[in-house]
Amino acid sequence: MVENSKNEEIEMEKLPKFLPSCHKEAENLDIIFTCSGAASVGEIGHEVGVLLTNKGQNARMCCTTAVAAGSKMHLDIGKRARRVIVIDGCPMKCATKVMEKAGIKVDYSFTVTDFGIAKQPTLDITSEDVLKVALEIAKRVGIKNDIKQ
Repeated sequence: MVENSKNEEIEMEKLPKFLPSCHKEAENLDIIFTCSGAASVGEIGHEVGVLLTNKGQNARMCCTTAVAAGSKMHLDIGKRARRVIVIDGCPMKCATKVMEKAGIKVDYSFTVTDFGIAKQPTLDITSEDVLKVALEIAKRVGIKNDIKQ
């Protein structure tokens, strides 16, 4: 607990975690681009990216849509990243195709359905599926993390 200027107690774990500036530090970061498809596996892919960003070391999500829109800053981040990790939801691999069309080298490409998770027409997902995929990706690419099982 910490006190603020009004002498109120603040629980530090409830404060937002500020992320490293991916534009300034891209060379030192694994940049994660995810699918944001409107089905279960797209949602899982997105949540895996969030979990690896929040619990991983030197991993940071970046905006796939901004790359697709041609944002110079986001294209630069992808091209300067230490490694680019793409997490697609389904075999259409839209996020990977966005990176390829933008000229961004993809170091690792994962597809949620390849982890034995079926695509469903819902946005309701389980934390078990997110955890399963996140831990396996972290292991395969060597992202140190403090994800709790």
